Amino acid sequence: MTTTGSFTDALRAQSQRYHSQHPFHVRMNAGELAPAQIRGWVANRFYYQENIPRKDAAILANCPDREVRRRWIQRILDHDGTEGSEGGIEAWLRLSEAVGLSRAEVLDERHVVPGVRFAVDAYVNFARTRPWVEAVASSLTELFAPDLMAERLAAFERHYPWIDRDGLAYFRSRLTQAPRDAEHALEVVTEHCRTAEQQARAVDALAFKNDVLWSVLDGIDRAYPGSTGPA
Repeated sequence: MTTTGSFTDALRAQSQRYHSQHPFHVRMNAGELAPAQIRGWVANRFYYQENIPRKDAAILANCPDREVRRRWIQRILDHDGTEGSEGGIEAWLRLSEAVGLSRAEVLDERHVVPGVRFAVDAYVNFARTRPWVEAVASSLTELFAPDLMAERLAAFERHYPWIDRDGLAYFRSRLTQAPRDAEHALEVVTEHCRTAEQQARAVDALAFKNDVLWSVLDGIDRAYPGSTGPA
């Protein structure tokens, strides 16, 4: 068994492989993307966003711990929303409109490229088929998300003034949701992963999630070079 401190250090070290360092994301934050590329990113990233509740539902279905389920279900509500409360999926659709896409073309997934679809589907399948604690561990990219969201929000406001600021609400909401979710997931993983083997699998699960996010950006980067993208 390794210590909790060294285990959490190993998890946090995965930040070095987070998609914030992908060349496409670096260019986006530097203000170097054309509007068509931004639209391509938004349209493809929606496929990931709409599958988050399905991933979390798979974790709930496999989780035998009632207390974990009672807290984890909030993630689904955060993305799907409730009556009278906009969720993350609706907020992303508003972002889509703010960058010049119609709801119809985002919802029908006409712009989703094969590499993005393959990576996201692999993530949902991982949550469905792997032990539930490993699936929880894969969600720990949320440890790195608040800084990324803050940087992305500032970058969009600074470099892409043509985007309606009301469309950036998703990024603002994740500034508070992601730390809360990461704290809970880290509690679960450190409680249930006590042996060296269990901890290694948790780190591998997080590495897999990093690969998913990186692959999503690989697919987008190849599909929208230069100024190409959804008109």
